[in-house]
Amino acid sequence: MSLPILYTFRRCPYAMRARLALRYAGAELEMREVALRAKPAELLAASSKGTVPVLVLPGGVVLAQSLDIMLWALDQADPDAWLHAAPWVAQAEWIQRNDIEFKPLLDRYKYPQRFPEASAEHYREAALDLMLRPLEKVLTGKAWLFGAQPSVADMALLPFIRQFAAVDAAWFEAAPLPALQAWLSAFVASDLFQAVMRDRSAPWVAPAAAAG
Repeated sequence: MSLPILYTFRRCPYAMRARLALRYAGAELEMREVALRAKPAELLAASSKGTVPVLVLPGGVVLAQSLDIMLWALDQADPDAWLHAAPWVAQAEWIQRNDIEFKPLLDRYKYPQRFPEASAEHYREAALDLMLRPLEKVLTGKAWLFGAQPSVADMALLPFIRQFAAVDAAWFEAAPLPALQAWLSAFVASDLFQAVMRDRSAPWVAPAAAAG
């Protein structure tokens, strides 16, 4: 194996944040899109948790957490100083709030039928209080979370905010969140995001399986 191998799923926000950092850093790698209902044995051998993203490095080291992959990529190259846009403690606070508290609310809002103890509107309001309104306050008057330049935290959060906005796009567009909406729109229109989402590869199949 001469290049790192990334197991990914195009629409997964965790995989998306990893791909954003890897492309931004100019990392050369082999991209393997997987079908989540038919995960390849190679992915499961690398990481028994079976979720994406997973980055397998040439020396055999496996990174199975999206933030670890982002930080590995930025250790290779960080031309716009994402890591130094703000103290890491401040960036990590937003990422932890997203991953630990906001993501469960996003899942409940997106799939309320799986969580019938409350309505989609209930989960949406909880997500607004926890994440979207605080983000609106922080982003007012700024292009990015910490000022004029993007940070790791921006790129770690935006795929999840994008997913939230897509649940009910008409509601999101009408919500009184202009700074948040502008932040998301700039991200979606960016060359980096467009490049990351351009690939629509078929699910990867191991060569032996393909030949068989």
